[in-house]
Amino acid sequence: MTTSPSNETNSKKILAGILAIILGALGIHKFVLGYTTEGVIMLLVSILSCGFLAPVMSIIGIIEGIIYLTKPDEQFEATYITGRKPWF
Repeated sequence: MTTSPSNETNSKKILAGILAIILGALGIHKFVLGYTTEGVIMLLVSILSCGFLAPVMSIIGIIEGIIYLTKPDEQFEATYITGRKPWF
C-alpha cells in the first residue's frame, strides 16, 4: 500500500525548488529540507571564497531546484524526506 505525500511535503518541494533556483549559492533550500550541514557548506563556500565560488554553488542550486520541481511528489518524498539524500 502506498501513501500519497502530504501537503507539507509538497510545500517543502516547491519552496525548496524555488529557493534553490533563486538563492542556490546560499544553500537556503538545504535548510528548508533539514540538511543543515550541507546548507552551511554551501553558504560558507560562497562567503569564504569572497563570492568567487558562488557561481558554482548557484549552478548546483539551479540543478537541484530543477530536480526537486520535476520529480513526482512520491519520489521526492522517498528520496529527500524519507531517504535523506542531501546532494542531487
